Amino acid sequence: MKEEIRLTEFSHGAGCGCKIAPQVLEDILKSESAIPSFSNLLVGNESRDDAAVYDLGNGTAVISTTDFFMPIVDDAFDFGRIASANAISDVYAMGGTPLMAVALLGWPVNDLPPSLAQQVLEGARAICAQAGIPLAGGHSIDTKEPMFGLAVTGTVKLEQLKKNNTAQEGDVLFLTKALGVGVLSTAQKRKVLQPEHQPQMIEQLAALNKIGEALGKIPGVHAMTDVTGFGLAGHLVELAGGSNLSADLYYGKIKQLEGVAGYISHRVVPDSTFRNWNSYSSKIGFGKGVNVMEAFSLLPDPQTNGGLLVAVSPGSAGEVAELLKSSGLEAFAEPIGVLTAAGEKVITVKA
Repeated sequence: MKEEIRLTEFSHGAGCGCKIAPQVLEDILKSESAIPSFSNLLVGNESRDDAAVYDLGNGTAVISTTDFFMPIVDDAFDFGRIASANAISDVYAMGGTPLMAVALLGWPVNDLPPSLAQQVLEGARAICAQAGIPLAGGHSIDTKEPMFGLAVTGTVKLEQLKKNNTAQEGDVLFLTKALGVGVLSTAQKRKVLQPEHQPQMIEQLAALNKIGEALGKIPGVHAMTDVTGFGLAGHLVELAGGSNLSADLYYGKIKQLEGVAGYISHRVVPDSTFRNWNSYSSKIGFGKGVNVMEAFSLLPDPQTNGGLLVAVSPGSAGEVAELLKSSGLEAFAEPIGVLTAAGEKVITVKA
């Protein structure tokens, strides 16, 4: 009988948990060289946003992004779907519309059969078709570990462009997906994931964040980002801190995937959770009544293709809630926090 190949056994990381820790990334991105100024570059490295944005001069801008990682699931087709949905999400997080994608494939050709790589690409084609864009080409290399992702190009009208550092005091926060895929994927890698918890994990990992395009059309949506490898806490630190604000985060309002709390209680947590926490823990405080041990494991949990974190004016909160409900996301139609004037901590986690 032919032995089943488990892709996660061929990689040291999983999904966006492969990301370099925030503090290490800060050191890597430092430069002592004079960086040329480009007046049409609306979003670049300076804001740690989800994608680069370049003004075309005709009222629209082009969005350019890339994302790739090592397997977070064992099935090759699902790996292709998940990596592709994650990459395309960066365009949606800017309020944009994706146009096309090209593939980035690293494959250990001496260890894994080409037929599995073909299935990865089939998964990518399926998600690109769902997004209404072509998988128009790509590049592949021989690597020690399997890796896959996309470079995606999109467009956005300038008035609909959403950044991650333009929130305003008083904005309420919505999150469009539950947390915990990092915990569940770690349980899978350790072979302790219960069968009933796998379908929800795969479904969320491969779900496109298409609602970002509609959210971009709402003027009261002031800022937006997708929650990925730095966890909800890390991306909220970027959004609030980048906007010179602080945030009250209501822990009890945050949705978790089924089973996550149980795995956390048994210390089934990704290694990158601790790296994330060490990078920004000094910016986070806890109020009374919060389960700090659970929050410590959940809020920095690296999400792959996580939900959109949206900062919305109070006057537009009802419109956003109705959009979420009409899009099948009624479970996420209640705010999880509010942005406040800058204080001692960037985030205060409340019960």
